[in-house]
Amino acid sequence: MTTDDDLRHLHRCVELAREALEAGDEPFGSILVDATGAVLFEDRNRVRDGDHTRHPEFEIARWAVGHLTPQERAAATVYTSGEHCPMCAAAHGWVGLGRIVYAVSSAQLTQWRSSWGVPAGPVAPLPIGAVVPGAVVDGPVPELEDEMRQLHRSRFPE
Repeated sequence: MTTDDDLRHLHRCVELAREALEAGDEPFGSILVDATGAVLFEDRNRVRDGDHTRHPEFEIARWAVGHLTPQERAAATVYTSGEHCPMCAAAHGWVGLGRIVYAVSSAQLTQWRSSWGVPAGPVAPLPIGAVVPGAVVDGPVPELEDEMRQLHRSRFPE
């Protein structure tokens, strides 16, 4: 179940996704929030130059290892505009981050892309729980679906 604080953080993720799109990247944005609600780190997708590992969730995992204790990582929450891909979910699990809250699911994105005639990506769109069993996950958030669909749609001209 998502709270008003969750929605506030997710709105920032959508802003970061919009920034990514405006910079020529795929529209994804994520933030890391500590147990007190303070934003510790934020990033957006940066794959346009060919390094497709430059997902914001992966950058959060890298940052967290260098800056937080295992206990702080476990108490933190990752907010993201889109559900983690398997690479990012694995990084999340390996570094021991806490709860994940996402605006739209991989299944939603896969369905949208298919309906637009966009080929599937090279990695299976597995749900986070299939990669990190026991992960605490909330999403999708219906209030943000239309906005996220529009951001993703704008990447693929008709």
